[in-house]
Amino acid sequence: MTDRALDTAAASYGLRQRLAGVPVLVWIALTWLIAMVAVALLADLVSPYSYTAPNLRNRLVAPGHPLHWLGTDELGRDVLSRLIASIRISLLIAFGASLMSAVVGTTLGFLAAYFRGFVEQLVLMLADFQASMPFLIMALAVLAFFGSSLPLLIGLMGLFGWERYARIARGLAIAASAQGYASAVTQLGASPTRVYLKHILPNIASTLIVSMTLVFPEVILLESGLSFLGLGVQPPMTSLGNMVGYGREYITRAPWIMLAPAMTIVVTTLAVSILGDWLRDRLDPTLR
Repeated sequence: MTDRALDTAAASYGLRQRLAGVPVLVWIALTWLIAMVAVALLADLVSPYSYTAPNLRNRLVAPGHPLHWLGTDELGRDVLSRLIASIRISLLIAFGASLMSAVVGTTLGFLAAYFRGFVEQLVLMLADFQASMPFLIMALAVLAFFGSSLPLLIGLMGLFGWERYARIARGLAIAASAQGYASAVTQLGASPTRVYLKHILPNIASTLIVSMTLVFPEVILLESGLSFLGLGVQPPMTSLGNMVGYGREYITRAPWIMLAPAMTIVVTTLAVSILGDWLRDRLDPTLR
């Protein structure tokens, strides 16, 4: 065999070894999350009906009906179609808010690590203030005063958990700056922006990604709680928490209206948590 063929065979064998070392539970969690993302992206194609179309002749049809696999709600709307639309909105809010939180927190952490002194103390003070304030109460107050809209909801959720990223980014950036590669690049004339974005950020990205997987399920639960209380996603738009909130009034007569989105919330947050724990164990050298 040629050297190239040997290298290819060795790489293939190493990949199979790494895949074989992934726990079955992680594979199940990853499969579920991929399915959720696929449903969100293809919602218009896979949805059997319009999620807003009522049919009063088919009110509260039980699951198992050939035309309504998950039944219908109090207005005759197909629960499966509403569930698919709710997954799209809930994942949009969760992804958007988690990404915004990571960007805000990492930026403030880098600013604290670079400027130190007053800027560092200010960022840490804001982080302590954010951590000490009950975010749900603050979110309820903001949404009750300004009203609820999807951009406002995503922006508000984006302020959740930023202090975790700020603390992590600050600590890791200070440690990286003390190492030789950051000092060498600085002495070669690189700007602070290039040093932090091109050299420090890639080295701490794995830790930030793990932190994002831990914040993501909390954002889903927070959005679900706000929508359950009537201050999150507003009709005609729907979300998982919104479905649970409206379904609670029919829990004795038609429990499937509430159970379908509730189980989706539980399984999705559990899957993200399992994947985050596994990534933390794989990427953190102190746990190896």
